[in-house]
Amino acid sequence: MGNKNTVYLTQEGLEELKNELDNLINVKRPENIQAIKEARSLGDLSENAEYDAARNEQAQIEARIKQLEKMIENASIIAEVSNDKVGIGNTVCIKYVDDDEEDEYKIVGSQEADPFASRISNESPIAQALFDHKVGDVVTVDSPNGSYEIEIIDIK
Repeated sequence: MGNKNTVYLTQEGLEELKNELDNLINVKRPENIQAIKEARSLGDLSENAEYDAARNEQAQIEARIKQLEKMIENASIIAEVSNDKVGIGNTVCIKYVDDDEEDEYKIVGSQEADPFASRISNESPIAQALFDHKVGDVVTVDSPNGSYEIEIIDIK
């Protein structure tokens, strides 16, 4: 599935990254440059906390801009998903074989993962175990706490 630099994103996820990048370049960077100028005008830079803070913020802004540019450059949009087999972009309803408990997860790229919103990374143990399987398949998930079996109930 692509090279290790590939970033799997939904179209919405890509738009969010582009908006954040645009905000950093057109709003945060100019504000930061102004803050550095104002701090410089206060005189002695050796004991100037405002200057140090502004320079630190500048480093963070520039690092995030580089990171976002790289992610956008390596973005692979999760296109139409098939409901035959599990892949990135699918929502999968599963049942834990041990206790009959059911769960539903949407499999997304690692940048958009949010376990609290039931959005799991394509790199997670559950997603790895589910890939390329069909409804009715029972798969083994290898987790840090030991392995367990889940059954695929539905793929959306």
